[in-house]
Amino acid sequence: MSSAPRVGVLALQGDFREHLAVLRELGADAVPVRRASELASVRGLVIPGGESTVMDKLSRAFDLREPLLDAIAGGLPVYGTCAGLIMLADRVLDAIEGQQTLGGLDVTVRRNAFGSQLDSFETDLTMPVLGDPPVHAVFIRAPVVEALGEKATAIGSLEDGRVVAVEQGNLLGTSFHPEVTGDYRFHEYFLSKVRAA
Repeated sequence: MSSAPRVGVLALQGDFREHLAVLRELGADAVPVRRASELASVRGLVIPGGESTVMDKLSRAFDLREPLLDAIAGGLPVYGTCAGLIMLADRVLDAIEGQQTLGGLDVTVRRNAFGSQLDSFETDLTMPVLGDPPVHAVFIRAPVVEALGEKATAIGSLEDGRVVAVEQGNLLGTSFHPEVTGDYRFHEYFLSKVRAA
């Protein structure tokens, strides 16, 4: 059981297929999550990149918002990438009117902090929790962590000091997309949290 934890990927919108593929390659029993019953069956959850406003609306339309809030409050390990990081943030500086997050991460984020799709970029990040070599990070219409609360810890920053990776207990968030680079260490790090929980 512990060798193949059942891990869900929120599959309402965004690049959930890529996360499912990575998690399966790492030996997890990875399943798409669109319903509360599916969420209840997993020991960890990835919230993928996509459109945070659309995910918010769909989570309510699929009656998933309350179960997600309960799961996060109950200690379920959750990893949010890009839009997933926005979904996990307690505070969003430039939220669309009516947009809600799930919260849990004591951070303030700014959506599309680096500009439009045309301003997407790649860079190497030193990430002490993952060791060497540096992580090759892909930023696509990415958010940035503008402020850390007392409970959250920065685990990755750009050279200019802007925080792009955070953790807080069982929660993990990155501004970038590790599912597209072939470097699976962030997913492995998340799976270690799932197994420990």
